[in-house]
This record gives sequence, C-alpha cells and structure tokens, in this order.
Amino acid sequence: MISSITGMIKSATSNTIVVEVGGIGVLIQVPNRIASGVKIGSIESFYTYLVVREDALTLFGFTDITDRDFFELLLSVTGIGPKVAQSILSTSDSEVVAAAISNGNLKTLESFPGLGKKGAQRLVLELKDKAALFSKGHSGKEHAIKNQVENALQGLGYSAKDAANMVSEVSNGLKIDDLSAAEILKLALKTTGSK
Repeated sequence: MISSITGMIKSATSNTIVVEVGGIGVLIQVPNRIASGVKIGSIESFYTYLVVREDALTLFGFTDITDRDFFELLLSVTGIGPKVAQSILSTSDSEVVAAAISNGNLKTLESFPGLGKKGAQRLVLELKDKAALFSKGHSGKEHAIKNQVENALQGLGYSAKDAANMVSEVSNGLKIDDLSAAEILKLALKTTGSK
C-alpha cells in the first residue's frame, strides 16, 4: 500500500495531478478542490489510498490524513466506489460531510454528484455512528486508533465491514483513548472468538 507521496507537482487537471517522485511521474486522482489549489512546480505531500482492480492501479490522494481516512470509510458503504467517494469529497472536506451524515441531513448529501437519494440514505444508515468520529471536536486520537485496529483486522483476513463492526462492538461503553491499539485488537478478537 502506498500511504503517502511527496514530490514536485508536474501537471494538474480538474481532478488529477502528476507528482514527480525520484524522476517518476505518479498520477494521483484528487478531489477538485485540491487540484484547483496546487501550483505547478511546488513541492507537495499527499496522503494516498491505492485501489487495485484487474485492469488498473489507481492512486487517490488527499492533503489531509483525515480526508483520506474518511475516503476509506466511504468505501465501506454498499454501492459507494472510489469515484463516488472522491466526488463526495470534491467540494467539501470530511468534517462537513461527516456532520451531514451524523445529523441525517439528506438534502445536503443528495447534492453531492453521483450520490442521489438512495445513496444518501445508505450513507446515513451505514455510517451515522462512525461519521461522528470525523465531526468537529471529536478526538482525532480515537479515530486514528480505531482506523489502525480496523486495518490490522483486515490484514488478518476480515472484511472492511466486519472489522469496522468488531471495533465498534468493542468501543461501545469503553473510552478508546485509554486503550492502546493492541489492547483493542485483542478485545476485538476475543469478542469474535466468544461468539
């Protein structure tokens, strides 16, 4: 997995940029708001997410790690692929979208390109509790730990949805900030093993 890239911006379109890293130009899909803000020739850093398909390797990039993590969360929703997730983040950052999901603001969600009424309802249904992690004032440490544990569970063979459910089950009633990622992972595996 390519987690981040730093290099010189060689070119940009409305939703892609080319970053030169060690003499190699890497094409990164980015939200419009990011592509319009980069300057050719400047050195920039991006937090990235690699999508592997049969016919392509596509790298999606964000200037903020929270946006990248929220992009991953959006991908866990049934029927939301990388292009739709990117379009959701094209005009607003993760905090704004998360607040709309947490508050069940369907009108705002339906305004995002490629989402529509059913997609907006699905986002609220599947992410209402998880989106609160990205809302203003929530502990960034808690989100980072949960994300780390979910990634570890996926590395052990659990699906993204199962991993998220396991972490969610463990975190109910616990203050995640007080536990390490390893302790949460053990609890998640123990909880699953007891079923």
